[in-house]
Amino acid sequence: MGRLLPILFFVSSLYAQEQPKNGQVFKIKNPDYELSPYTGMTKQHWKDAAMYLLQGAFSYINTLDDPMKFPKQPGKSYPMNDGQVPTEKLEGLCRTLFVAAPLLKKQPNLVIKNINVAEYYRYQIGKLIDSESESYIVPRAKNGGPSQNLVEFGALAISMLIAPEILWEPLPQSQKDALAKTMISYGDGPTVDSNWKFFNIFVLSFFKEQGYSVNEKLLVEYLEKSLTHYRGQGWYNDSPAYDYYSMWAFQMYGMVWSEYFGNKHYPEISQKFKNNFSDLKYNYPYLFSEDGKMIMYGRSISYRIGSIIPFPLMGFEENKKDINFGWMRRISSGVIKQFFTHPDFMKDHVPTLGFYRAFEPAVQNYSCRGSVYWMGKALLGLLVPDDNPFWTAKENNGAWDTEFEKDQVYNNYQVASEILITDYPNIGASEIRAWCHEKVKDDWQKFRSTENYNRLSYNSAFPWQADGENGEVAMNYVIKNKNNTWEAFRLYTFKKFENGIYYRDIVLESDEHIKFRLTDIPLTNGILRVDKNESDKPVDMRLGHYALPKLDKEIVTTKRNVKNYDVTIIDNGKYQLAMVPLMGWDNTEVVSTENLHPESTESKVINLVKDESSNPSKSKIYATLMLWKKSGQQWTNKELMPIKNLKVINNGDISFKIKGSENKTVSY
Repeated sequence: MGRLLPILFFVSSLYAQEQPKNGQVFKIKNPDYELSPYTGMTKQHWKDAAMYLLQGAFSYINTLDDPMKFPKQPGKSYPMNDGQVPTEKLEGLCRTLFVAAPLLKKQPNLVIKNINVAEYYRYQIGKLIDSESESYIVPRAKNGGPSQNLVEFGALAISMLIAPEILWEPLPQSQKDALAKTMISYGDGPTVDSNWKFFNIFVLSFFKEQGYSVNEKLLVEYLEKSLTHYRGQGWYNDSPAYDYYSMWAFQMYGMVWSEYFGNKHYPEISQKFKNNFSDLKYNYPYLFSEDGKMIMYGRSISYRIGSIIPFPLMGFEENKKDINFGWMRRISSGVIKQFFTHPDFMKDHVPTLGFYRAFEPAVQNYSCRGSVYWMGKALLGLLVPDDNPFWTAKENNGAWDTEFEKDQVYNNYQVASEILITDYPNIGASEIRAWCHEKVKDDWQKFRSTENYNRLSYNSAFPWQADGENGEVAMNYVIKNKNNTWEAFRLYTFKKFENGIYYRDIVLESDEHIKFRLTDIPLTNGILRVDKNESDKPVDMRLGHYALPKLDKEIVTTKRNVKNYDVTIIDNGKYQLAMVPLMGWDNTEVVSTENLHPESTESKVINLVKDESSNPSKSKIYATLMLWKKSGQQWTNKELMPIKNLKVINNGDISFKIKGSENKTVSY
């Protein structure tokens, strides 16, 4: 077998010469449905996926001098001026290296477009310290603060730590010393109180490993401070948000740092990171759908498949007996297929800034086009040995087969982080409710107060839609404020999760007198909302369901009346969404939108409308059913009206009965 491996690598290298055509989607060649009955993907297909990304990046490289600089996507992404171009090039270099480094570990002589890949990266690394080069990165000034350069040098340090024989050892000593001086100037300095501390940690750790003198006191300080972000059940807090950074940043960095450095030099700290990592298997897998799709949620969503990196890294855990590796790989490969096989994922050979297609509302101003290769962290999973159970276990659907039953709903509440993950077996979807409490006026980067975080919930089947200027809204309330513009709720305060009910309070940022008490009750086929308006003035408001993109046919709207309740249903050929106003609302609208949805330029959303000024409500309770089914399935009356006896009782509480189940009381 030892003689065959070089031949296989050579064949793979030849395969890499076949450049994908512009817009061509990733193809899974020779799928293995014995080992992977759901995705057909094996470790070789993960290598092929890495090659697919790297080939696209190298389509811009004709000589060693060409930088990893890609076409700018119109909009808020940088560069906005020439001064940002060196950092743009640094991002492209260091982030594509996440994709290249694990491949180079096995194929050190990998060639793409007649370019020796390892030689290219070493040459470009040398240009970072060449003051005559346009790619030159100036060392941090004595009083300089944290910057994007720190982020990218932290990324470079990770790749050099895992592949020093490829990226570091061949460099001449003069370049090593100059690189150490520049990178340590950033690592031995200030940082941001978030996952950014790991960028300093990796720089200092790598150069300590190489025998350079580093600020070990600061290294330990940042390690210990990073551990204080841990809240339990696998979740780190990223000051102040919870999102995928809790996993692809804190959890991934902690495990990689431990495996390649910490176990040797700081075993006690390393053990703490590994203990925290071992918690995530009980909760994080439930955040992904039955067919291995991730939820569009949080900032930097253009990094997509980076979300899966904790799953292959479970292969480094010492105690593997409690891990369902077949499920972990099924999720991971499913997420890769979710994006790599989507026709809008690539443009100009480079992944778009967006979710599927380019989507400006999901872009942050700290991103450039090369930022997307942060997703390459997922491919660090290739470092897990071939004989590891992550690669050898047969794919399975985990809890979706062994724990979940049809016509049931499953809530997984995480006490420490106050996160609620809900799984819906009837459509195989997952959902999350989590922190959001950020004022627009304080959100200088304009992402934590936006739709990236402020939706009532996020669902794997229904990617979030941006708000429109005319009150078009999906999965949130918008309120007509004193400036006569529509303002979304964003200042949530979690109260409790009790008896299957998730309680939050909300206040309008621009007017603290407009406030609601919100309750979400997940049902087998949707959500029951029972919300109480506690404002001291009339409110003009709209509430939106999830939105549906237009796919290959028109979205069809139907109306029904069930037990004297009006039901509005929209159907895009893949899913149906139904909305039923139960109490408090004036009317229902089906709103057509353009350029607000991440999957399609055209979409529709059902909105409920209430203007208390022109039509005062006897009750301050606003109750709503938000339901769903797959397209082609008929709705029964019971499915469209799954509750009965909804009424206000003592002290303003609400009681109701879920048909075929228990009585419930919403107790504010």
